[in-house]
Amino acid sequence: MKGVGGFYYVRPHHDINNVLFECKAKGIFRNKKIKPSVGDDVEFEITDSAVLTGNITAVHERKNTLIRPAVTNVDQAVIIFALSEPEPNFNLLDRFLIMMAMQGVSTIICLNKSDLKDASYGEEKKSIYEQAGYRVVICSTYDGSGMDALRELIHGKTTVFAGPSGVGKSSILNSLKPEAEVKTGNLSEKIKRGKHTTRHSELIWIKNDTYIMDTPGFSSLYIPDMEEAELKEYYGEFSLYSSGCRYNGCLHINEPDCKVKLALEEGFISRLRYDNYIQLYNEIKNRRKW
Repeated sequence: MKGVGGFYYVRPHHDINNVLFECKAKGIFRNKKIKPSVGDDVEFEITDSAVLTGNITAVHERKNTLIRPAVTNVDQAVIIFALSEPEPNFNLLDRFLIMMAMQGVSTIICLNKSDLKDASYGEEKKSIYEQAGYRVVICSTYDGSGMDALRELIHGKTTVFAGPSGVGKSSILNSLKPEAEVKTGNLSEKIKRGKHTTRHSELIWIKNDTYIMDTPGFSSLYIPDMEEAELKEYYGEFSLYSSGCRYNGCLHINEPDCKVKLALEEGFISRLRYDNYIQLYNEIKNRRKW
């Protein structure tokens, strides 16, 4: 469920009381260069049932392993951004979406704090990302809107929750599982950015087979190694028009008779998303020169 200071906290399967055993990993893991990770299915032996301690003896094969956040056996991700306080950084959102897609993890976008913004703003951003093929939920822990939809989407799955600090991630977790009592933080008054309240990744049992992975907030992300020509494949809305481009492998930047750029000019593709694409393309291209 979590790992802190060399100790690993393990919840026995189907334990409705959510009892955690404080375990150490046997030396055999160090020899094999295996380190237990949040989300792992493990076997452990109890060393003291009175104080709930034990030793992890085996780590089962992982379905997947994410690098950032560092968790395993994920079914899906929910990326949480606030519509206000702090203002959303959609370039950062696109980076996370690309990272999850590269790791084969489907992602739901949660736009939180809808009570702080005019409804039309949230609906506009929702439309942009739905056009790109993503499921988008607009919610508010203040008035409870959108929370039922989010509960339905995470039901029966192991979902990693991620996002920048201060977007209300911990408040959403507390709404979904009040007894989790996840610590919340305030925005920095000076820079209107969130303060980190989650220090490590932790798996939170909601009910039955529903789990949420709470992860530390982030303020920057670097796209892993890829060819700049690959980037366009991660912008799903481009595929609606790219087959009409004059050139196979059109990058949708400087080529003539580009249907993606035509769709952009006619308002069928979001300028926000396209500008993010250009910025990320140039970042990848220039990085590869070094």
